[in-house]
Amino acid sequence: MVSVGIITVSDRSSRGEREDRGGPLLARLVTENGWEVKATAVIPDEQKMIESKLIEFADGLKLDLILTTGGTGFSPRDVTPEATLAVVEKRAPGIAEAMRLESLKITPMAMLSRAEAGIRGQSIIINLPGSPKAIKECLNVVMPALGHGIEILKGLTGDCAEKLNRP
Repeated sequence: MVSVGIITVSDRSSRGEREDRGGPLLARLVTENGWEVKATAVIPDEQKMIESKLIEFADGLKLDLILTTGGTGFSPRDVTPEATLAVVEKRAPGIAEAMRLESLKITPMAMLSRAEAGIRGQSIIINLPGSPKAIKECLNVVMPALGHGIEILKGLTGDCAEKLNRP
């Protein structure tokens, strides 16, 4: 069972001024995939707070997958990618590249995403957009590979060629 943490990064949602629609949508989507949401948080666009929550979910709770929603655009308060890069030990650029590539087929605004992805310990951290429509589109792109990535991190399987039954 894949354990998941979801962090909504939004000044307005953290103050109760706007409903968090991204976090609950992510919870529904990962649950429908057979994974278990173990922790959620709604926090403001403050880099140190984001870093602290990512570390808590990865190091303290030992979650397999940590998904953030929000804070990946061009606004001066959008610092989720910077917080993510500050705490990951290894970047996983293919994840963010795949999301942007597929999203560009839908809207040219996808190129404005600064989302990042990486690994801390045995946790994969992925930044997703704040828009519920974009969350669904991006998660659908990367979800098929995430289970295998988590298996590799945990030492439960070998390389990707084994998964594809290649010689």
